[in-house]
Amino acid sequence: MTSPKPQKVAVVEEVRGHLRSADAVIVTEYRGLKVKDLASLRRSLAPFRAEYRIYKNTLARLAVSETGPQGLAELLEGPTALAFIQGDVAAVSRALRDFARANPLLAIKGGVLGGAALGPDAVVALADLPSREALLARLAGALTAPLQGLAGSLAALPRNFAYGLAALADRRRAQAAQSS
Repeated sequence: MTSPKPQKVAVVEEVRGHLRSADAVIVTEYRGLKVKDLASLRRSLAPFRAEYRIYKNTLARLAVSETGPQGLAELLEGPTALAFIQGDVAAVSRALRDFARANPLLAIKGGVLGGAALGPDAVVALADLPSREALLARLAGALTAPLQGLAGSLAALPRNFAYGLAALADRRRAQAAQSS
């Protein structure tokens, strides 16, 4: 039996490293896409800290079988590429979905997020999630709304007290004017 070539061992280790460091992995099929289209896709994913890589399926399966998440090896059939994500998974899913809409030759096959396997529909559903910044803004709004209500209530107390005192003074003046 011959030992594996050093280049192949290096590729398997590279895939393992990407799998360990990635927050999520999305698998796509790129059959028929031109090199310039793949380069454009890579550029569109770069701002989201995602790396779109193409490996031989046999080498990727070897890396996945030893250290990879469950369900990923089954997706490695045909011309596949892996998007390793170290950031906003929803933004990368959205970019892949939008690219697939413009280029029907790209098919989202599924992925893995937090160790759980995702089907193609789940990956597309991730694309519909708001961005991390939008979710944080909503959370901040939800946290500040009760405080704003409390501040409004506290500001209304002295104002309402002053209105009440003015009404009481007006009533006493009116009563004094009637009795005289």
